[in-house]
Amino acid sequence: MMHRRLLTALAAAAAFAPAVAMAHPGMPGHTHGFTDGFAHPFGGLDHLAAMTAVGLWAGQQTKGGQAKGGHGSRAVWLWPLAFLALLVAGAIAGANGLALPGVEWGIVLSVAALGWLTAFGARLPLAAGVALIGAFALCHGAAHGVEMPADADGLAYGLGFVTASAVLHLTGVALSRLAERAGLQLVPRLAGLGLAAMAPLLLAV
Repeated sequence: MMHRRLLTALAAAAAFAPAVAMAHPGMPGHTHGFTDGFAHPFGGLDHLAAMTAVGLWAGQQTKGGQAKGGHGSRAVWLWPLAFLALLVAGAIAGANGLALPGVEWGIVLSVAALGWLTAFGARLPLAAGVALIGAFALCHGAAHGVEMPADADGLAYGLGFVTASAVLHLTGVALSRLAERAGLQLVPRLAGLGLAAMAPLLLAV
């Protein structure tokens, strides 16, 4: 049931992607579409790390299918959904030339913060987690919007990167849940520690 709700929520976020097409229609003779948009998050270590970390951390919010702190079962799908929604909002801003201050620093901070939160298995109130993840997602979305090829089909490209982001979130959630069920809770924590340690290196990329 939880996984069905997560998939439904992620699909709802993908519905925002048509707005990217309006923000960045491209030029005649489109050459970049869904496949290029889907591949884009996998081409940057910072995006790949942060989006997977969101899933890892969200997946830690439940144990044995029961909510922790009264919100774990909602956080596991609501936090990834919040990331996707704000990712699209940031992409629209970036595609329209709206510069968000400190985007690159925000991206590096997202990897470090999400890594440490996962490493410690941190619990935050549901709304606080949404706000934090949403702020990081705006930075990643803005970077995506700026990097979108000028000749991209905005709708197809946007659907591609939203779908890829959802896949990364689901992968992180699945890894956390499988590790917990196998009694290997230390695995996602070590992964989070590795992400946090990697964050400073992103400044040199």
